[in-house]
Amino acid sequence: MTFLYRAVTAQGKFSEGRLEAADKRAAVSKLEAMGLIPVSLDQPLQGKPSLLRKIQFRGISRRDILFFSEQLATLIHAGLPLDRALTITAETAQKPAFRTVIENVLQQIKGGKSLAEALAAHPKQFSRLYVNMIRAGEAGGVLDPILARLVEFEQSADEMRGYLVSSLIYPCLLAAVGVGSIGILVYFVIPKFGAIFADAGAAIPGGILALLWFSEVSRAYWWVVAAALVGAVVSLRTWVLSPKGSRQWDAIRIRLPLLGPTLLKIEVARFARTLGTLSASAVPLISAVRIVQQVVRNQIVAEAISKIADGAKRGEGVARPMRETGVFPDLAVHLVEVGEETGRIDSMLLQVADTYDKDVRTSVKALTSVFEPAVILVMGVIVGTVILSMLMAIFSINDAVGF
Repeated sequence: MTFLYRAVTAQGKFSEGRLEAADKRAAVSKLEAMGLIPVSLDQPLQGKPSLLRKIQFRGISRRDILFFSEQLATLIHAGLPLDRALTITAETAQKPAFRTVIENVLQQIKGGKSLAEALAAHPKQFSRLYVNMIRAGEAGGVLDPILARLVEFEQSADEMRGYLVSSLIYPCLLAAVGVGSIGILVYFVIPKFGAIFADAGAAIPGGILALLWFSEVSRAYWWVVAAALVGAVVSLRTWVLSPKGSRQWDAIRIRLPLLGPTLLKIEVARFARTLGTLSASAVPLISAVRIVQQVVRNQIVAEAISKIADGAKRGEGVARPMRETGVFPDLAVHLVEVGEETGRIDSMLLQVADTYDKDVRTSVKALTSVFEPAVILVMGVIVGTVILSMLMAIFSINDAVGF
């Protein structure tokens, strides 16, 4: 296999080229044997870049931030100065927009600012969580392990997002195919039966008559249905974006049967992983809880975290306010209590996150295992009813003309 490598020499100089190796691990071993510190290894693209790839190169994604963190952690661990490490990450950045961001961060550092201050100037790319962890690492002189924790945090979050998206692709595809099949039958196949019955001079059966009526109405007034759907979506979006509506929507979501508990577990896992990572990075507890409050996406959970921050400020710790909110599951509260009693709350919070991440995977798998056959059954009943009506119509035509 051929790999395109980007690496750094022991003197801190940048190097890139091609390398033949059996796999990625063998390529890394070869580079290390050559006295190079590998920064990135990629296989060359075949053919011209697609339009989608060109579009992807314009924006800055979370994967870009993850790759940047991995590179920076590797280079700093290798003993390179921060400015040299940033110069190399800028040179290896594939997206021009992200290269500009890194170069701006480097310019600010050369101007006397800390890395955290320079990153804070780009809030769209680097979250408060990211900036505060970097600030804690700089203050304690442990930037290398802090970056490693950030990479681990981003990898866990990225894996969970990827799992959720991949789990939803097949059910959504099934629903789209089913709706498309019904649309083809209603808009193109059913109308032909009206003409066939008219030519044969036969009476139209009730099932086909209802389908013909539905087809004619939907073909004539499709714009009304489209306008109603757009209006409903816009109204729902406006309500959800309003302060009152947003809170009510978040409350409804975590109380939905089947789906609600899974959404709550996702928020609990995000809360625990973020707070545990910040605590392990020596960020003060109250500041860490306030940061976590802005990371979670459900307002009900965010309000509960605000109460935890108030309790921590009064010296009550984390577990007791968690229990009093009535939002967090009992298992999470008990594990945090154990962490406080043993003085290992950071590692216990990460354990809570791992536990609920696994639980979310199990719940999503269970939901999709129920949703997929439900979609198939509903679509099968609808399409089967339409096809059965069409077959009965064909038989009635044959009887009418005496076949």
